[in-house]
Amino acid sequence: MIDFQYLQTGLFGLANAHRAGTMAGHLGAAVLAGYFFGEDQSELPDEVYRGIEGEIKRILAGEEAIWWNTQQAGITPADLFKPLPDEPPQPDLIESLATALQKNVAETRQSGHNIIFAAIAIRALKDHSEYATPRIVGGIRKLIEGFDKAHAGRGYFGKQTGWLNGTQIKLPPDTMLPAYVSIHDMVETTLEEFISTAAVRKQGFGGLWHLINHAAAITELNRYGYKELALRALPAHRYHLQLWRSLPDVESELGPVLKATQAPRVAAYWKGMLKRDEARLTHRIKTLYGYYVLKRFIEREDLKNRADQAFLYLMD
Repeated sequence: MIDFQYLQTGLFGLANAHRAGTMAGHLGAAVLAGYFFGEDQSELPDEVYRGIEGEIKRILAGEEAIWWNTQQAGITPADLFKPLPDEPPQPDLIESLATALQKNVAETRQSGHNIIFAAIAIRALKDHSEYATPRIVGGIRKLIEGFDKAHAGRGYFGKQTGWLNGTQIKLPPDTMLPAYVSIHDMVETTLEEFISTAAVRKQGFGGLWHLINHAAAITELNRYGYKELALRALPAHRYHLQLWRSLPDVESELGPVLKATQAPRVAAYWKGMLKRDEARLTHRIKTLYGYYVLKRFIEREDLKNRADQAFLYLMD
């Protein structure tokens, strides 16, 4: 298991993130994801949990302070995780997070980070309402509200075109991607896309990491009782997938996608030298959590096996 202290630490990280900017939420969300992965996957070798805790400690030490300008914001990664004052919990305040998300959930915002951060915070506070204090909930609500005017994210379209954000891209009608008819439909569509493109070198819109985590967050909203909110989020995820499909293969420019030789649920994986470029420090932990949330929905053995093989491309 992962040390329980990281649940509260992750909540502090999310509650303070608005002071640095919306993308600072990566750090607290990754710490929470690490904790919940251990809770959900409770029968793995101890070396796996210690490996994840090692990555969490790197996050807390500030090894991925790329999401905001610390000098301009006047807040460091260590500041994000400073404890907030003790207060009596007010569990009724958790609903205000769903209310805040309602305002930006229907459109793709920064590759789904609005939903990703909100959903994991809601799970943490619903499961452990003793942490639903006014300052923790209020800080996370400000983080979610920060996405109200955010664009859909950025994608790399090759050396000639460079990076474009979602507002600069006009997508043609995608007749091959009908509207999702259910959350289960979204999950299967996401995993099929993941399997077919995991080995393709694309860059942007959060990569397959966030396409998976965006979908997982929607399923978690549904699981925690926010069914209408989850359904309202489906078109935003579909648009996210369309943006991903619009990206070109840039292998000739950036090199091939590499594949991990071991799965992250075995001890040997954590004994190697893990790559931490391309924000892999936080993305690895968040996607470990998100991927296994989605796997709950898979019944077909062939899809499970193909997805597990594709997952190794994200864990290199």
